[in-house]
Amino acid sequence: MSDSSAFSGIALPSPTLSARLGEVAAHLAAPLADRLTEEQRALTLGIARRLVGEAAAALGARIDPAALWRDWLAQGLPGAERLAAPCFARAEEHRWRALPALHRDTSSPADGVSDADAADMPPAASQAPLAPVDQAYLDLTIADRRRFDALGNPCIAVADLDPEIYRALLGDVVEWQAHAGVDMNAVAELDDAACAAAARQAPESGIDAAAAVYHTALVAEGALSDAAAAAAMRHDWPALIGLAAAAHRRPYGEMALALVSAEAAALPPLLAPLRIDRGAIAPIEASLARVPARALAGAPEGEG
Repeated sequence: MSDSSAFSGIALPSPTLSARLGEVAAHLAAPLADRLTEEQRALTLGIARRLVGEAAAALGARIDPAALWRDWLAQGLPGAERLAAPCFARAEEHRWRALPALHRDTSSPADGVSDADAADMPPAASQAPLAPVDQAYLDLTIADRRRFDALGNPCIAVADLDPEIYRALLGDVVEWQAHAGVDMNAVAELDDAACAAAARQAPESGIDAAAAVYHTALVAEGALSDAAAAAAMRHDWPALIGLAAAAHRRPYGEMALALVSAEAAALPPLLAPLRIDRGAIAPIEASLARVPARALAGAPEGEG
C-alpha cells in the first residue's frame, strides 16, 4: 500500500506494523482474503461498515446503506488504503480497552473518592458549575462515548475522521450511487450533499479537541502528571491516550495505535511529555502485554 498509516507525525510504521496495516487494507479491499485474527477482522470490518453507513446517511435517504455495504463487501471497499489505519487503530484501541482490569484504582479522577463512597455522598447542587478540569474531563468522556454506536459497538465519530478521508469516502458513495443508474440531476444533488456534509464536519469538535482542552486545564493547574498517573492506575485509557495525544499534538487515533503497538521500551518516550514515573507506566505495560496478536512496532517482520 502506498500510505499504510494515513497518519503523520509519530513514526508508526515498522516492518511488522506496516505489514499488519497492509493486511487490514487488503482485508477491506477483499474481506474474504486476509491474515488477521478473527477478532481483528470482525472489529475492523464492523467499524468500517458503521463509518460507511454514517457517510451514506449524510447524503440523504436516497442512499441504501445496506445495499451499498453488500456491494462493497463483495467487490472490495474503494479507498481501502485510506480507511485501513483509522479503522485498525480504533479496533486495536477497543481490544485494549475491553480487557478486564486485573488491579484497578476506582477513585474518581476529580476528587479521589471511590465509586462506592460516591454513592453515599449527597448530590452536588445542580446549579454549581464544574471546575474547569472536571468539565474538561466530562467533555472528554462525552466525546469518547460518541465513538460507540447505540449498541456499544466501537465506531469512528465523523468529527474524529480526517477531513480528506471523509471527503473521499463521501465521493466514493456518490460514485457508487451514480453507477446504479440514477439520472445526472440526482448525481448532481448527491455531489452537493457531499459538499454540504464535508462542510458540516469542518466545525465539529471531537475527541482531539476535548483532549486538548483537558490537557490545557491540567497544565494550568499543575496537575498533568498526577492526572496521567491516576488515569494509568484506574486503567482510564481514553484519558491517558487523550492526554498523550494532546501533549504530542497528534491525533487521538494515531496515539492510540502508537501505544497499542509499542514495545515496553518505547512506552517511556511516548509518555515522556506527561512526566509520569516508571511506577505509573507499569500498569500500562502490563495491560498492553495482555492484548493478543498485537503488531509490535519493534518486532521483526513476521512476529507480533
